[in-house]
Amino acid sequence: MSQPDLFVVCKNCGNEVSPYVTECPYCGQRVRKRAPKLERGGEEAEPRVKRRRPRLSGLRPDEIEGIAPDKRPVVTFGLIALSLLVTLVLSARGLGLEDVGGIGPVDQEAWRYLTAPFVHDSLAYQFVTLVAVGVFGSMIERRFGWPAVLLVFLAAGAAGSAAAVAADIAPPFDDSGVFWVLGANGAALGLLSAWLVEDRRAAARGDDRENDLIGVRVFLAVLLLLPLAIEEANAVAGITGAAAGALLGLLLPVFRRR
Repeated sequence: MSQPDLFVVCKNCGNEVSPYVTECPYCGQRVRKRAPKLERGGEEAEPRVKRRRPRLSGLRPDEIEGIAPDKRPVVTFGLIALSLLVTLVLSARGLGLEDVGGIGPVDQEAWRYLTAPFVHDSLAYQFVTLVAVGVFGSMIERRFGWPAVLLVFLAAGAAGSAAAVAADIAPPFDDSGVFWVLGANGAALGLLSAWLVEDRRAAARGDDRENDLIGVRVFLAVLLLLPLAIEEANAVAGITGAAAGALLGLLLPVFRRR
């Protein structure tokens, strides 16, 4: 194996320079195109092996880089879609409120306590309550799964409807002055209360998730004050639904997904 020269002579200035430089440090004349490679321990350098970098599979449509994919709140969206479907049928088929599950002065069968939260006679009332259902139902479903959000919605909504019927102070809001108990006010407040109770209990255990409680308070105030602005909303149903949701919030960790 040939050894590199100890020095080379610059053809321009005649000085001896290192063989490992490409330009003369004295005059700046180029000595060679490239410096020879250094060899380790007097042995020929081993050829470098090109290693293949591991390749990751492509991202799925619902996946964000660096974040594990999360399941969509399908049941929460289904509850909202069912309520919208009832409103669509109510307006398109010429049916009455009692035909789609509303609770009137005579129609007080027990099954209507479950269907009344899906029936609305005011689009503004429906919009406010369903937005709250979407926000808090999604958060509950993502953390605890779909059985939890379904239980809270139905239980709080039914409890609110039953309490409103028992109190018999629902306002008349149709042309004939008939009393009706309708809407998801109790169910929405139930979901909000359940989420809030569980979140505050987690914070007390040292698991502070740093959620924005200002927005929660705004939702709570709007839903509680809704009966003052919309005649269809029932205050007894809302307060009872909130109380039922708070109790169910104590049980949410039973449904923990992770």
